[in-house]
Amino acid sequence: MRTKITLECTECKQRNYDYTKDKKAHPDRVELKKYCRFCRTHTLHKETK
Repeated sequence: MRTKITLECTECKQRNYDYTKDKKAHPDRVELKKYCRFCRTHTLHKETK
């Protein structure tokens, strides 16, 4: 079953993206390099609750 998560920018702490992931395949927290429109650059985004 896929669950909804939110991705937060590590630089400015804005919550930019909603994302779904499979808990069985990826039990750890997700870290993706995505574009942040507030920083106007690609930054690391981490999974929040």
